[in-house]
Amino acid sequence: METQVFVQRRKALKISQVKLCQGICTQATLSKFESNRRVPALSILSKLCVRLGMTVDDLYQGESTAVELQTKLDEIERELMVENYQGVLKRLAKIDDKQIDALNSKMQLCYLRGIVNALINRQPDDILFDFARILNDLDEKHQTIFTQLAFLGSGIMYDRHQQEKQASFYFDKVYQYIRLNQHTVLGDENQYYLRVLTLIFFTAEFYAAQQNYRRSNWLIEAGLKICCDERVTYYLSRIKFLAAQNAINLRHDATEIQQLLDETLAFARINRNEVVQVKLAALKCQFKQQCSN
Repeated sequence: METQVFVQRRKALKISQVKLCQGICTQATLSKFESNRRVPALSILSKLCVRLGMTVDDLYQGESTAVELQTKLDEIERELMVENYQGVLKRLAKIDDKQIDALNSKMQLCYLRGIVNALINRQPDDILFDFARILNDLDEKHQTIFTQLAFLGSGIMYDRHQQEKQASFYFDKVYQYIRLNQHTVLGDENQYYLRVLTLIFFTAEFYAAQQNYRRSNWLIEAGLKICCDERVTYYLSRIKFLAAQNAINLRHDATEIQQLLDETLAFARINRNEVVQVKLAALKCQFKQQCSN
């Protein structure tokens, strides 16, 4: 058993021993396992692996096919969050499906490939195939967040093809999931919150485009709370941008709007999100024109 694979995965996610073993086992049990002194009961080891987004089987694979591959997928997912779609496509093209044995990694790859293709308007058949693999095979009982991400990606695809009824069907599913599972953490906390923010942002964006500002703003507030409570910055600039956009369309107070615009720029610079900075320049012109009327 490659305990080093386990240790490297924990350190890559920056999770302490104390945090990892909370509610599962004692820190002493975890420490003995990581130092190759004693393997805990399978039920305990399985729960620890799930929290790290891996399986017990991964501990019997080489580092290159387990930890390194998972790290690459996580890095690609973060590139997706800052809208570097070309970078995501290039890195996904270098990953061989046949190298992936872990179920979680298979679902992550299908999700990433499906959603980036939806965002750049590729062929629906290719997009839906990846999401169908999650919904009908890899997570057929719909127990993981990847099911919700597949619903989200399907909604984005239909929205991009101006099929509002189909898009609404999927976004409504995601909205209900967010409302019912705000405080439920599945798997690794850091990854889970980032994925929930993905659900929140795109769903809020969809409802804003439908002029359903009540739902959109509720989702924005939920997203900002997660960013604040969990100290997650990846989506802050995009959520603040959407908040500013909604405030302008609803003709809120100019001081409030200006503050949102300033905060959006600050977080876009922190996250090096050039896409948001370009969109923000156009939004500022819209706001300036509105103020002069």
